[in-house]
Amino acid sequence: MVSWRCFVASGFITVFILGCGDWANSAGKHSSQIVQETNVAQLLSEAQIAQKAEDFFNQGYHLLNSHRYEDAIAAFDKATAIKPQLAEAWINRGNALTALQRYQEALASYDHAIALEPDRDEAWYNRGNTLSTLQRYKQALTSYDKAIAIKSTKYEAWINRGIALTKLQRYKQALASYDQAIAIKPDKDLAYYNKACTYALMNNVELAVENLRKAKKLVPGKYEKLAKTDTDFNKVRDDVRFQELLQ
Repeated sequence: MVSWRCFVASGFITVFILGCGDWANSAGKHSSQIVQETNVAQLLSEAQIAQKAEDFFNQGYHLLNSHRYEDAIAAFDKATAIKPQLAEAWINRGNALTALQRYQEALASYDHAIALEPDRDEAWYNRGNTLSTLQRYKQALTSYDKAIAIKSTKYEAWINRGIALTKLQRYKQALASYDQAIAIKPDKDLAYYNKACTYALMNNVELAVENLRKAKKLVPGKYEKLAKTDTDFNKVRDDVRFQELLQ
């Protein structure tokens, strides 16, 4: 059984500097001008601070994509020190920590992002992936369900939700989850492969072979190699139909 993972492609921070309107009254014009200039200076200062946070975030994001995880964490820490409410930085910090197998710290980082922005499907999804890695499948399901409630077309969450359900031996629900992913993205080979795994665990050779064939057709050469060593297929491994498919 294979799990689908991805890093979050977070958007950049955009800062808008709002100009001050003209004062209607001519009286007190000089004092109004001082207030206006002070407001502009404050806005510019806030913009510069926000830009600095954005620079550290961008640096961290590129370091993350370059697999320099420790350096990425340091950059995200600098970004959040300047702008603690930057949910994207907390999410990607969690991704870097997950890559380093520092799972509890990663969960704390995702939770921080969720506390800031509860409707971030990426935070819930990556939180679910980390919980699945820790084999905390029931909790992972809750996170995947949250991600799906926010973004119902997130096929990756439907697939990983199915994997968690399969691990809990809730096979029919797992199959339904894979089918949801396929309804969203019909050419998603991974959904068919994991359906094949689940059917094999149910000792349904015919449907295991049918779905493995679909995965194999979508990505030739990949899934027959995986299936040869994947223990999920142990119950059907001696069946001639399965063996012929792997040739």
